[in-house]
Amino acid sequence: MDIPPDHPPAIRVTAMPADTNPSGDIFGGWLMSQMDLAGSSLASRHSRSRTVTIAADAMSFLRPVSVGDEVSVYAELVAVGRTSMKVHVEAWRRARDDIHSYKVTEATFTFVALDENRQKREVPPLPAAPADAG
Repeated sequence: MDIPPDHPPAIRVTAMPADTNPSGDIFGGWLMSQMDLAGSSLASRHSRSRTVTIAADAMSFLRPVSVGDEVSVYAELVAVGRTSMKVHVEAWRRARDDIHSYKVTEATFTFVALDENRQKREVPPLPAAPADAG
């Protein structure tokens, strides 16, 4: 069984009929946009500035998402450069009448921080991992 990340999702949304193609399947582009929103929220919070998406690595869709499914999107800051941040994002689905969640897809998005003039700006370093308590 899949086990979702142990931290709260960055966003949670219900897939609606407007998010489907003519065959009734949820668009992969809709799911990717939800992942981009979740990643950009974390990147903006870390950089304390506006951010823009400059890349997303390959995505493989592992399971379909259906109308009515609850989609939880988890984001984790994994690397920081001088002006850029890499955020690993996972999307999970749960049917309305189920207690189990299943991973749908994952990708790493790269964001660049911008200042008020829309120019690249430096970002804080990656936070240090907590020291072992033992």
